[in-house]
Amino acid sequence: MSRYVFKLPDLGEGTVEAEIVGWRVKPGDTVAEDEVVVEVMTEKAAVEVPAPVSGRVISTTGGPGDMVPVGAELIVLETDEGGAAVSAPAKTASVTTVSAPAAAVAGAAAPAAAPARGGAAGANGGTAPTAAATTAGSMRVATSPAIRRRAHEAGIDLHQIAGSGPNGRIVSKDLEAYVARRTQPTPLRSGPKPVPAAPVPATRPAAPTAATEEIKVIGLRRVIAQRMSEAKRTIPHFAYVEELDITELESLRRQLNRKLPEGAAPLTYLPFLALALIRVLRDYPQCNAHYDAERGVIVRYAAVHLGVATQTPEGLKVPVVHDAQALTLWELAAAMRRVSEAARTNKAKREELTGSSITITSLGKLGGIASTPIINAPEVAIIGVNRAIERAVVIDAAIAIRLTMNLSSSFDHRFVDGYDAASMIQALKECLEHPATIFIP
Repeated sequence: MSRYVFKLPDLGEGTVEAEIVGWRVKPGDTVAEDEVVVEVMTEKAAVEVPAPVSGRVISTTGGPGDMVPVGAELIVLETDEGGAAVSAPAKTASVTTVSAPAAAVAGAAAPAAAPARGGAAGANGGTAPTAAATTAGSMRVATSPAIRRRAHEAGIDLHQIAGSGPNGRIVSKDLEAYVARRTQPTPLRSGPKPVPAAPVPATRPAAPTAATEEIKVIGLRRVIAQRMSEAKRTIPHFAYVEELDITELESLRRQLNRKLPEGAAPLTYLPFLALALIRVLRDYPQCNAHYDAERGVIVRYAAVHLGVATQTPEGLKVPVVHDAQALTLWELAAAMRRVSEAARTNKAKREELTGSSITITSLGKLGGIASTPIINAPEVAIIGVNRAIERAVVIDAAIAIRLTMNLSSSFDHRFVDGYDAASMIQALKECLEHPATIFIP
């Protein structure tokens, strides 16, 4: 027997420490080589760290929320190999890119499954273990870190769950359905009838009203909280809300959707907004920019790299449509759907979660009357879409029913003057109220 001291590896991109998000093992557990033992979070990424060797866990360092420096002892394993204690860096870890802006929007790519040693390439680009060397319990199951952690805490073997997501990926509803089935009582097939339970009192004592629950802020939530606080603390936001008459836009949208083949995804307002925004930014390049605080310079982009705030089971993420200015309406709609779906299913690539030059965000039917979106630093502008409603308005001295919607925008007032911000939104309003102008070169 020998002791194997496994230290936190250098996770790249200047990382000097990482936060423990959750341990998958505890002292006394037996782990197999390449089995994920801990999930950590850096300022740039969520990382699933696999065991470098097989063995029994003797000790672990830190709990959820604790920071561990690179090179510090992470876990000690007892292995079957003889000899003195061994200290070694990590094997390749599974990295999940995080794009956690200050604007209540954060992104993460899909964690790649740790490949099993000595296997052949699998159908999904992973590594297929050989039948002789791998048991069913050591094969990696496709799912999110959050679901994997919930299953570990509940003592559930994910191999027993059939995934309904893409390529058999286990999603939240699969785990919930399995738990519900497992907790259902099994009817007796034979034997004496069960003794009836004692009658339940008509009234039960009320739960204590002073009960509280403490939830430690760790991982992605901690990063989001830090970035949001930093954005509000360092960026003087200039908010501007404008009402739009989108009656003509709705008519065009319906007309285009009627011509779609059966089963095709219908157009929403967002592709029209994105296309109009791309057109308007030609005249307002100061809004399609980053502020590089370290160098003290504004970086203006000729291309429009469009961030699309997307609600996912793990929270808000911001996948990016790069070079959106080169796409048609239909291509832009398809690209926005694709990156949003990739973010929701944790399949977004690293480059699809970074590099946005301006962001649009929408709460859909929950959009309300107005909102004050927080800027997705280092960007200098964000455009928010609110709910569309029919209202009575006065047109040419007569009352008419029109479909209206508000745009809520925020700008970094250090670099975008109020006049320029308002002028850009007015130009955007003109395009959306007369949607034919969106398509004029």
